[in-house]
Amino acid sequence: MPNTAKQDKPSEEHVSQINPILGFNSICYPNVFESQQDDSELYFNRELSLLQFHQRVLAQATNPRHPLLERLFFLIIFSSNLDEFFEIRVAGLMQKVQMGDVVSSIDGMRPSKVLSYISEIAHHAVDEQYRILNDEILPALAEQDIRYLKRDELTPEQAAWVKKYFAEQVAPVLTPISIDPAHPFPRLVNKSLNFMVGLEGKDGFGRDINMAIVPAPRSLPRVIRLPNELTGGKEHHIMLTAVIHGHIEDLFPGMTVTGCHQFRLTRNADLDLSDDVEDLAKALEGELENRRFGAKVRLEVTTYCPQPMVDYLLDEFGLSQEQLYRVNGPVNLTRLLFDFKIPNLRYQPFNHAIPKAFRRDSLDKNENVFHAIRKQDVLVHHPFHSFSPVVNILRQAANDPHVLAIKQTLYRSGTNSEIVQALAEAARKGKEVTAVIELRARFDEKSNIEVANFLQQAGAVVVYGIVGYKTHAKLMMIVRREEDKIRRYVHLGTGNYHAGNAKAYTDYGLFTANEAITEDVHKIFNELTGMGKPAKVQKLLHAPFTLHDRLMGFIDNEIAHAKAGKEAHIIIKVNAMTEKLLIDKLYEASQAGVKVNLIIRSMCCIRPQLPGISDNITVRSIVGRFLEHTRVYYFANGHQNPNANGKRTHRLYCASADWMDRNLFSRVEVAFPIEDPIVFKRIMEDLHNYLKDNVNAWELDAKGTWRAITPREGEAAFSAQDYLLTKITRKS
Repeated sequence: MPNTAKQDKPSEEHVSQINPILGFNSICYPNVFESQQDDSELYFNRELSLLQFHQRVLAQATNPRHPLLERLFFLIIFSSNLDEFFEIRVAGLMQKVQMGDVVSSIDGMRPSKVLSYISEIAHHAVDEQYRILNDEILPALAEQDIRYLKRDELTPEQAAWVKKYFAEQVAPVLTPISIDPAHPFPRLVNKSLNFMVGLEGKDGFGRDINMAIVPAPRSLPRVIRLPNELTGGKEHHIMLTAVIHGHIEDLFPGMTVTGCHQFRLTRNADLDLSDDVEDLAKALEGELENRRFGAKVRLEVTTYCPQPMVDYLLDEFGLSQEQLYRVNGPVNLTRLLFDFKIPNLRYQPFNHAIPKAFRRDSLDKNENVFHAIRKQDVLVHHPFHSFSPVVNILRQAANDPHVLAIKQTLYRSGTNSEIVQALAEAARKGKEVTAVIELRARFDEKSNIEVANFLQQAGAVVVYGIVGYKTHAKLMMIVRREEDKIRRYVHLGTGNYHAGNAKAYTDYGLFTANEAITEDVHKIFNELTGMGKPAKVQKLLHAPFTLHDRLMGFIDNEIAHAKAGKEAHIIIKVNAMTEKLLIDKLYEASQAGVKVNLIIRSMCCIRPQLPGISDNITVRSIVGRFLEHTRVYYFANGHQNPNANGKRTHRLYCASADWMDRNLFSRVEVAFPIEDPIVFKRIMEDLHNYLKDNVNAWELDAKGTWRAITPREGEAAFSAQDYLLTKITRKS
């Protein structure tokens, strides 16, 4: 990596080329194409593209359309996103550099070059993050009497309270560690808050010690609210860092503290499991401990930390100046949590709707949810629709004497989850409950192991899917005996069975009793729990077996329709698009005249609007109140020309899979067709609304610049999320 010891951020000249945030109206991609002379010019780098998404999230912190506390929340989300980016993406690139710095991505950049660009962009973005915090968010909060007080802002009474708080609540759990021959530098946990303390004088044993480390346990709150009697009931707080700084000398009696500076170390947090483990749960439990002490990837220190102290830390951790981030504030904004009861500074709460088919007034006497699903497919669109129908159908199944079996995939969950509790209840009541739990869902491994143990204790059959292939499909099946006939009911989704996510992520869920689809789901569950050849499914597209090939075929069909003069149109809405063969096929479609609209939330390796290559491809990203998570594939398939039966032939699928190598080749995924005309119309309307959004949308150009879309002169502002919020909840 290039040595940037003399600067913590890129030069002004370089910033003008790759400036990631230009007034937050555009986010630019590094100009890396000048030196490229091959087909790699056709693709953007996935890591840099993901970093651009994080910048679009950061941009929300400056957007006056969001209430003030929501802007603070976006700032916290950016901090959390960047942590994971370093823990996984940067750590992975560093490993590739150590293994030979061989090109492994479709854009043709060496890992070392990608790391260099990441460092420049991330340094600039972090500087901007703290500028927003200090110059915009904190002053605006202060105007609302929400303050994070500094030590010199405390009244004498408040200072006395803080001193007592330190003595009673903080000091007893702190462990100062001197750095000397008998006390080597401690092994610090990933992302933990620590203090580097400079000292003068002799300790009680007569030793000259000039340096110590004070780790701050995670049990200590990072933000402390001052008592109402000292603030007049106002939201006044003090950071834990200020409390420790102000009383650090109490930890070193008889010595002089010459400096106290907070720092945080980020480590590689990815797990490394071989495919031939004998017990996946036990292997994961062992790896989880290693995550806390993985390879070092980033050092954060405060702006005023002296350079000699910084150099000491860099040398101790084996990091370069390029991996150093100086911050003008707390080193971990992710822990800047808040729970202020000030409604006018937050998004207004809303009543999550219940689909009409599931409302009591829509069901005939003695009917239940199963009757409703048998009549028609039912779509739920979270968070606008409540997650309760997903939970309620399991609860009904647990208590229904006609229900024989329940099968469910779980990717991210917890033992306190209503879904998990309902499954356990069903198992205890004698239902045959099978849970396919993906233990390796990143950062939820420990929770998923706990869920597996909990369900096993309740009597459920628990399997961990297929080693080497994460089970990412979102499937639920309920088997019921009705009039001496076995009938299956299924729920298929684009998101996890997680009630918390369902309040913040946009996701589709489809309830259906369609016999062909339910038979397909049954086969896939058998495939996951047993052994044998890949399941032969009729309606579903199934990764890693048929999904990729069928998508390639669907695009080929659009190409043929375009060449035949028929309507040819593709709309894809996914979280990420990085798979080369599909990207190349979309380029081919564009050149044939197929209209291609892509709605990509984060990573996007395709280059739209390239003359002669991708003229007919547009790419946009929606970043708003809710995290866009629905995955939808639409292919016109010449639909303006009905087939011999008078039926339209267009194809619409919802899916659990993004268009990434891992989803298509290394995971168990499912895409399910939308055949009910009412549901079809709803989803198509949603897609078109996202394509006309001029409030939360960003568009990508051929140079890699994301530009925020704003209403043209005379054009009304339109937010797809706001429209859905009004339309769906109004009917609740």
